[in-house]
Amino acid sequence: MSNDDKTVELITNLDRASVEGILQQVVTEAKARGLDDIVTLLGDFVGMSRADMQKRIALCLEFLSDSPEHRALFSQLELAELNLPNLN
Repeated sequence: MSNDDKTVELITNLDRASVEGILQQVVTEAKARGLDDIVTLLGDFVGMSRADMQKRIALCLEFLSDSPEHRALFSQLELAELNLPNLN
């Protein structure tokens, strides 16, 4: 394997608590970076329905899509989004 090969291991078996934990990390980082729109968009996500969470995450991803400096936040949101089907 060359050093140019960038493989990302996707985790798709996270439960609700893990997804909410990722979103809490996103909120904490967004606050630290002054990204109040992300904090507002995610809102009070704990216990939120899967459909509502999907809408809010999609809006956050759209908001961050043109911001390479926020790639880490974008990736965390993508991971949360991939695991939404696991929510009860």
